[in-house]
Amino acid sequence: MISLALVFHNHQPVGNFGWVIEELWEHAYAPMMAALERHPTIRAGLHYTGPLLEWLAANQPAAPGRIAALVRRGQVELLGGGWYEPILVALPDADRHAQLARMRDEVERLCGVKPRGAWLAERVWEPSLAHDLAAAGYEYTVLDDNHLRGAAVRDEDMWGTYVVDDRGRMLSVFGAEQGLRYLIPWRPVPEVIEHLRRHATPDGRRLGMMGDDGEKFGAWPDTYEYCWGKDGWVERFFSALEAESSWLTTVRPSDWLDQQPPLGRIAVPASSYVEMTEWALPPDEALVFHELLADARRRSDPAARFLRGGTWRAFQARYREINDLHKQMLRVSDKVAAMPEGERRVRAQDHLHRGQSNDVYWHGLFGGIYLADLRVAALSELIAAEDLAAGGEVSTMQADFDLDGLDEVLLGGPGQTVMVDLAEGGVIGAWDLLASRVPLASVLRRRPEAIHQQLTAAVAAGTAGPAGDQPVSPHDAVVVKEMGLERYLVYDRHERRSGLVHLLDPALAAHLGPAELSAERFDDQADLGEEPYAVEELAGRRLVLRRDGHLRRSGGVGEGALADGEWAVSLVKRIELSGTRRSPELLMRVELHNGGASRLETEVDLEWAFQMLGGGGNPAAWYELSSGTTEAPRTPHDGSGDVLSMDGLSFGNDQLGVRIDARLEPVARVTWHPIETVSNSEAGFERVYQGSALHLRWPLAVEAGAAAAVTVRFVVTQQRDRLQEESARDAAEGIPGG
Repeated sequence: MISLALVFHNHQPVGNFGWVIEELWEHAYAPMMAALERHPTIRAGLHYTGPLLEWLAANQPAAPGRIAALVRRGQVELLGGGWYEPILVALPDADRHAQLARMRDEVERLCGVKPRGAWLAERVWEPSLAHDLAAAGYEYTVLDDNHLRGAAVRDEDMWGTYVVDDRGRMLSVFGAEQGLRYLIPWRPVPEVIEHLRRHATPDGRRLGMMGDDGEKFGAWPDTYEYCWGKDGWVERFFSALEAESSWLTTVRPSDWLDQQPPLGRIAVPASSYVEMTEWALPPDEALVFHELLADARRRSDPAARFLRGGTWRAFQARYREINDLHKQMLRVSDKVAAMPEGERRVRAQDHLHRGQSNDVYWHGLFGGIYLADLRVAALSELIAAEDLAAGGEVSTMQADFDLDGLDEVLLGGPGQTVMVDLAEGGVIGAWDLLASRVPLASVLRRRPEAIHQQLTAAVAAGTAGPAGDQPVSPHDAVVVKEMGLERYLVYDRHERRSGLVHLLDPALAAHLGPAELSAERFDDQADLGEEPYAVEELAGRRLVLRRDGHLRRSGGVGEGALADGEWAVSLVKRIELSGTRRSPELLMRVELHNGGASRLETEVDLEWAFQMLGGGGNPAAWYELSSGTTEAPRTPHDGSGDVLSMDGLSFGNDQLGVRIDARLEPVARVTWHPIETVSNSEAGFERVYQGSALHLRWPLAVEAGAAAAVTVRFVVTQQRDRLQEESARDAAEGIPGG
């Protein structure tokens, strides 16, 4: 005899498109709900994330009642967790507790029963969670067999529960058996039944836990027909479970806790599911780990269970963008915590918690920082929370915001905040608009990934291609949504920042168009781009930076030049904020000083990276080009172009309600191109638009001992002030402003 606990984790992140969730409802969530209703003897656990429950209440109003009915008849139990599905270990203690408590209370309101179990986002576990989950009223969580192996639990001992404790609190843990996760629903039903039969015992004191994504039952590519159509995998599976009920029983996880004692006490180290620990490693190390683990498993080597990848926190070290997001979240959390009690603080806290939704705090097959829409959504929520907490203009200050041991400057101005990285060329790492809540500079760097080598190897072997008719696990195949993707494997030499200064050889620069700049087929003549800058002035909304360096030019030495064709040069960069809340302005003035004894000719390329959600030729995101009285029609923001002489251009997104007019002095050559990465998902390898690069280019001739300057002024127009809209809505509903 043996028992089986099925836990279906149904999740949607903050910021996902409504039409996407509608499709998932139709293809996965609704069919599974109906299947459980048709098979009342099948016991299960269900977990719905807060954003999904909010969507169901608004768009499928009958669904919450149907879920509650399944609970009331004793067939299903609902699991809790963090309401907006954060990575709990990433949060300050107060936010951990608030997220857990809200989910607990919302589930009780929905079905009248407090949840006893907590689902962990991405099964990211650290020992301190035993205390935090138990303190919030939870009795158990579901981990993976990978976690338990790290606690020296042998495979044959996985079939039950264990207890862990921390700071005087105890928690039960289930280990989701990998064999079941990889069999269900990918293999024929008889194979699943036979797998369970092999692990059954005469006393029936074994439990198989299958806890996994509900979306793989109909929403993943090619699984709808397989699970619910002519193949009817789920219907056949449930029927088989009913037919084998004499020795195979389905149970809710809490039923098992009530019926059977734990198998023992263990100490589970920091971990996640094995794929996540692979994704957390640097590319080369991830490939080594993958091959070592695969080889050990093929040979049934007992050493396989001792192989460990990285931990979730490694994503903050691997991806500057994730670290920036995480540290911005911590900064905002501190500000919200310092607010006085009241409705305003409640609103700010909700925005903060929405900004903690986990998908963009890591990267892997099923989500991650590469998803620009979700990245922008999370940042937008953090901008909203900080705006509420600041109560007006955000204060300017210099500090080590990203916790790398080096200072940054946070400039606060009317309706905007700008983060300047002093140690990396005095560049802008974040430019956030408060009224519209748009993170203008949220653009991801193109970098090597382990999956890129998987793609190129499959292309070379001729095994990469479109999806077939039969569903396969996304772990097992190289499916491409577009042939020739390997051509887009281009990697950036630098982080994607704005206001980055390149000094280029004028003769070579003349031949640099969008393709060459995108592929970074150029060399900087000077050491002024990504090197540390000193603060000369920080006063209110103005920051003046300086770096002294050298410009090197091959092909001869001019009169008065330093040895080996070098000029002593200095670059002064002034950043100044002005304007109003709805129409903030940012000015950057770059002044190049020639400290040599001869004339210096160079091209200043001032590089910017902007996020306008322009992927897929989105007509709402655009460039508008003009020079003098001549205007050109709008062009897509994810396109490429090159204009030799312009005094200004505009760009924006009509859906976001943002327009930016750039005024150039003197006239400049303007070149732009999209920034696209190649990533993988359950649907296959694909190109993903991350943002657009804008190069403002001026040829300069600077006499010995003299200086020359170039300027760009960005004037922003925002159609909406979302804080005012929320305040007006609250006032209309009689909610005090706090």
